[in-house]
Amino acid sequence: MDTQPDTAPEPAPGGAAGTSAGAGGDTGAGLDRRAELSEFLRTRRARLTPQDVGLPDYGRQRRVPGLRREELARLAGVSVAYYTRLEQGNGRNVSAEVLDSIARALRLTDAEHAHLTHLAKPKPKHKKKAAVRTQQVRTSLRRLLDTLDGVPAYVVGRRAEILAWNRMTAAVFGDWSDRPVQERNWARLVFLDAYYRDLYVDWEQKAIDIVCALRMEAGCYPDDPRLSALVGELSVKSEDFRRLWAKYDVKEKSHGVKHLRHPLVGELVLYYDSFRLSDDSEQSMIVYHAEPASPSAEALRLLASWGTDATRAGTVS
Repeated sequence: MDTQPDTAPEPAPGGAAGTSAGAGGDTGAGLDRRAELSEFLRTRRARLTPQDVGLPDYGRQRRVPGLRREELARLAGVSVAYYTRLEQGNGRNVSAEVLDSIARALRLTDAEHAHLTHLAKPKPKHKKKAAVRTQQVRTSLRRLLDTLDGVPAYVVGRRAEILAWNRMTAAVFGDWSDRPVQERNWARLVFLDAYYRDLYVDWEQKAIDIVCALRMEAGCYPDDPRLSALVGELSVKSEDFRRLWAKYDVKEKSHGVKHLRHPLVGELVLYYDSFRLSDDSEQSMIVYHAEPASPSAEALRLLASWGTDATRAGTVS
């Protein structure tokens, strides 16, 4: 195996892509797609070792973390020069077959593979207007939320906006009706509001989930100025967000469990499922439930019986 250094110098961690939507940038502009592609590939390569992919390690001190570019190129079946251009952000004319080979070599998850494809082969510019449209929740869906009276349920948009919710959501997570519209956003709540740091027993995992979802959206809509402004704001105001954003991790979660520390009823263990709307892929409905006959189920029943009193108690300023 060739142990010479890569054919082009490695960028420093947290380089151009890490600051493409930072405090000093124009928050009205989109994210830097080329920088995002470059840093995403670099960080995925850095997490692999020769042993991970069946390559010999000669025991010499390696100048870069993880695999070298020439090692990754060899695994993917492309030239070092070609892969280097791609990792430098030049994804023009790259084929789906090459992206598939690189994804396999990097051992990407399905979500990471999709993210790589979005970064390397962006959507046509004429779709930019759709990226900044105001999201509306149809009336029938709002009525459906209201019928789910015994469980928390809400609708989120693709920038983590909270678009609609039912009474039980307000009782469990706090009433957002008095907040300005721009503050009804899970990313802002989790990173900028101390109440939610206390509410989530595993706050770090909730924060990771949000950042990973925003990364996915950034790959799909790199020209979205609202998303760029959100990332810029959080990068300025939250050290935790900057730390997690710099990891370039992406994933999609359609179900799971959350442990909450509710101010009225104590610990809640709630399972959730996320349903992407068939007529609007930019919106999802999230529904929570507790295991039948469990303490959490009884706690939800109590919150439902308290009605507006529980909602007011769960409201944060």
